[in-house]
Amino acid sequence: MLSDKMVDALNEQIGMEGYSSFSYLSMAGWFDNRSLKGCAAFMYRQSGEEHGHMMKIFHYLLEMNANAISPAIQKPESEFKDVKSIFEESLAQEQRVTKSINDLVELAIKESDHATYAFLQWYVIEQREEENLIRTILDKINLIGEGSQSLYFIDKELEAINKAQVAAEQRGTK
Repeated sequence: MLSDKMVDALNEQIGMEGYSSFSYLSMAGWFDNRSLKGCAAFMYRQSGEEHGHMMKIFHYLLEMNANAISPAIQKPESEFKDVKSIFEESLAQEQRVTKSINDLVELAIKESDHATYAFLQWYVIEQREEENLIRTILDKINLIGEGSQSLYFIDKELEAINKAQVAAEQRGTK
């Protein structure tokens, strides 16, 4: 049985994952409006992935006979300065989620909640992978540069990264 404190914390995480999903969706729209289809596809996939993370926690709460709450989601930004700033915000967002997951793990340890601790280990690994992926993209953006012609190459890089991620998901290695 989950403690009230753990239920509340997991429901807060549902909201955080939901916000991340909508934030990535907003970023995808920004890219799509600028015909950066590779970047848009990457962000649409990220949005769907975050939605899946949210639902995984939602279902876990129900499985544990706890109240899962559909959160009110704050409206994310819809206007951005440039491609680099979008990925900088993506990294900051992933780092906030990582901190929140780590706080949940600490709470599970403190409460000797072994089931939730085990459940959260998937998120710990996922967050490490997400942060690494976004840092890699930022490294590529820094290598390519940010001029108008660079956008073409950035878009192609993101298209390739997205295809590799989709292929890894289909193989079950991600």
